[in-house]
Amino acid sequence: MEEEEIMQPWKLVVSAVMLVVGMVMTWLDVAWFGHWWVLLAWYIIAFLPVGWGVMQEAWEHISEKHDVFTEFTLMSLASIGAFFIGEYPEAVAVMLLYCIGELLQDKAVDCAKDHIKDLVAYRPDRAMVIVNGGVEAREAAEVGVGSVIEVKPGERVPLDGVLQDGAATFNTAALTGESLPRLIDGGSEVLAGMIVVDSPVRIRTTRKVGDSAISRILEMVEKAGERKAPTELFIRRFARVYTPIVVLLAVLTVILPWLYSLITADFSFVFSTWLHRALVFLVISCPCALVISVPLTYFGGIGAASRRGILFKGGNFLDAIREVDTVVFDKTGTLTTGQFTVTSVEGLTPEMQEVVSAMESSNNHPLAQAIAEYHPTDKRLDAKDIPGYGLEAHNGKDRWLVGTLRLLDQERVVYPVELQEVSETLVACACNGRYVGCLKLADTPKEDARHVVESLASQGVNHVEILSGDKQELVHRVANELHIQHGYGDLLPLDKVAHIQELQRQDRKVAFVGDGINDAPVLAMSDVSIAMGAMGSDLAVETADIILQTDQPTKVAEAVEMGRRTYVIARQNIFLALSVKALVMLLGVLGLTNLWGAVFADSGVALLAVMNATRILLERKR
Repeated sequence: MEEEEIMQPWKLVVSAVMLVVGMVMTWLDVAWFGHWWVLLAWYIIAFLPVGWGVMQEAWEHISEKHDVFTEFTLMSLASIGAFFIGEYPEAVAVMLLYCIGELLQDKAVDCAKDHIKDLVAYRPDRAMVIVNGGVEAREAAEVGVGSVIEVKPGERVPLDGVLQDGAATFNTAALTGESLPRLIDGGSEVLAGMIVVDSPVRIRTTRKVGDSAISRILEMVEKAGERKAPTELFIRRFARVYTPIVVLLAVLTVILPWLYSLITADFSFVFSTWLHRALVFLVISCPCALVISVPLTYFGGIGAASRRGILFKGGNFLDAIREVDTVVFDKTGTLTTGQFTVTSVEGLTPEMQEVVSAMESSNNHPLAQAIAEYHPTDKRLDAKDIPGYGLEAHNGKDRWLVGTLRLLDQERVVYPVELQEVSETLVACACNGRYVGCLKLADTPKEDARHVVESLASQGVNHVEILSGDKQELVHRVANELHIQHGYGDLLPLDKVAHIQELQRQDRKVAFVGDGINDAPVLAMSDVSIAMGAMGSDLAVETADIILQTDQPTKVAEAVEMGRRTYVIARQNIFLALSVKALVMLLGVLGLTNLWGAVFADSGVALLAVMNATRILLERKR
């Protein structure tokens, strides 16, 4: 039986009304209501809407799952015992208040799930497909790869694809958590869930609905609940040992006083009194707050993080990242934009720069585009591409070479030897067999990367490094610019793995942050692996423990903060539940509280723990 069937609100209303009416009639001393069989029948009817489902659930756990010691068993024993000793209103109240608490907890869980399931709304079910020059509405699931779809301003993109038109602005908040719209160039990837901002666009689809980035997000977050954190696993193990112990203690609460009365004449044993205390003890002992609130805390942490563009693949990774004391970054595409810009020009006159730009303008290489943007020109030269070396073109009678130093070596062009020591990416230029100058380009740091050290230090992570395959001089320059003390270049993938292993031998908990493509070995080796801005990369999704949907390095610090905050709230709930229960259980055995106090204590503690667990959702929302 599903728990939702047990907690239906109308059942709670029926039982609550009958309980209140019965207590009022007893207080008014209504004559016909005073007969024992009337009282019993009235309260049995009041009990069934809330108690029958719980008792069925207990029986199913015992008969089908062979799990005797569950909260359902405890509640059933307590309510049956209350009927047995004539405490009919308390028997109904036990189940009623328990079910009310469960209903409130279910609502809290649903609230946490909504933070994740809201993503479904960002995946439209229909798409407008271009067919024979016209537009035809189809189910998104029926649209094949390679189809062209049209999306109007204000509408959500239904399928992943490539933007066919010129640049367009998209709201990417559903996928990345970014508040500002993003300008996406023609030919670039557009993901399902993005919202078109300014003008109609056409997109050629590259994936089916089930393979889209947002579908993978949903699948990943749903599966995250299956990967339990150590704290959650502790609660599960604790409950399995704890429940039979408290059942035994409840039995001993009755047996030990009876045995004591047999050897001590001064002690009067009253069976109903000690049975009542044992039942109170059972009700108090239900570990509802622990069993429900701790998993809810981790589920809430995963949900809140996903709304911030941080995808944890499981609660275990929320726990793992809180222990990180060292963060190692890849450089290109992680701390830097991956887009080159011209940093300086040497020896080239404006006229020469125009010739070079005219050669590069028709080339799609990132370096060529950076040069063309640095010196825009309407002039175009038909340049011959020499793969791996550069370009050759004729400008009137002049023969130009633009490319690497290897190109100049191949053409026997003499150039200053100090150019071989330049750390930046170099584009050398020669005219008619003579070196005339060069352009130096660099991969610029992301604006957000300038605050990464400070952000991590705020979370207590003070050891930050860069590992890169680029030249040591270039890595050192980026490290200095970002105030990162340790930067290592000229590294192959296996060198990075060896470096991570060395850090781990120093008892450091290492998180590696990369693009998830070239750094798969080191991602797999690190204690926590984080892929940045790589929702389009299958390897990143498969390899990394945490996916950052934006290209912001400071999201790493935010992920650490989320893991630590979640752990603190989970520990608070464990302490709250155990301390309050231990106190009230002692009072119950001593006869200083009754079933009413026991139920209020149990439900109250569970409700407080759930409210504390959902606090992480509210904090992240703000």
